[in-house]
Amino acid sequence: MSHQLPDVQATSPDVTVGLSQVGVTGVDKLVKIAREGKRPIVLTAEFEVFVDLPGWRKGADMSRNMEVIDEILEDATREEAYGVEEVCGEAAERLLERHDYTSRAEVSMEAEFMRREQTPASDRETQHTVDIVASATATEDGTREEIGARVTGMTVCPCSQGMSTARAKQTLEDLGVEEETITAFLEEVPQPGHSQRGHATLTVEANGDPSVDLNDIIDIARDSMSARIYNLAKRPDEDYMTYDAHADAKFVEDCVRALAEGVVDEFDHLADDAVITMSQSNDESIHQHNAHAERIVEMGTLRDEIDN
Repeated sequence: MSHQLPDVQATSPDVTVGLSQVGVTGVDKLVKIAREGKRPIVLTAEFEVFVDLPGWRKGADMSRNMEVIDEILEDATREEAYGVEEVCGEAAERLLERHDYTSRAEVSMEAEFMRREQTPASDRETQHTVDIVASATATEDGTREEIGARVTGMTVCPCSQGMSTARAKQTLEDLGVEEETITAFLEEVPQPGHSQRGHATLTVEANGDPSVDLNDIIDIARDSMSARIYNLAKRPDEDYMTYDAHADAKFVEDCVRALAEGVVDEFDHLADDAVITMSQSNDESIHQHNAHAERIVEMGTLRDEIDN
């Protein structure tokens, strides 16, 4: 004789307080992203899945969350989705449909993405790694999707470089070098400054599909720092990167502003209510602390600031 198992999650909790997020983390899935005229990209992605929970319900249906995320991710793998943010959006909408007690469903993912490129001086083929981030939030008002990337580059401190430039100028003056020659030399040869490994994050969130190319996001983020870095670097490449970085020394604040400028230049089609998240963190080389700056802003506001 079979017995109906009790649905403990549906009972009332001892403390009737609602929760904003209940769900699962660390869900690993293969996701296949289609590309026109090319082989699809296969990503190993880690997902987080959440719903909100009203105060009158003891728990969420964890097994139902896993069932839905399995269904949608398996479908995405088979059908070759065109964007990781679309996978998150569809999963969030299905979660909302399946949980009649929730008003908000959130799905986010991270994955490591490899891109091929040429080294800047030796012109050798190499690869570089990017962390893709995507998310979606579904409510009765609709679904907002977010797509972005975290990249690594190099920065040089303008303050440190300024002190080195002053020292070099004084030394050349003491050696009797003419002022005109000193000026020409310092303009041609950037002076040393302490360098950092920089980490830029750029994401775009909009109603529905943000309609931005992930590769453009990656390029904007990489170009926001003093110089790009490369996995493979022969000596000419090392010289190129070092010179390039010192010729464009930037504070952590400058990097975020460069992100802002790149977004406005590249994504002018975005609606005013699209939300842009920009951040820069630098691993300091001569300090025990690190430097950080960020800005979260709607596209309309960012346009006005850049235009003005």
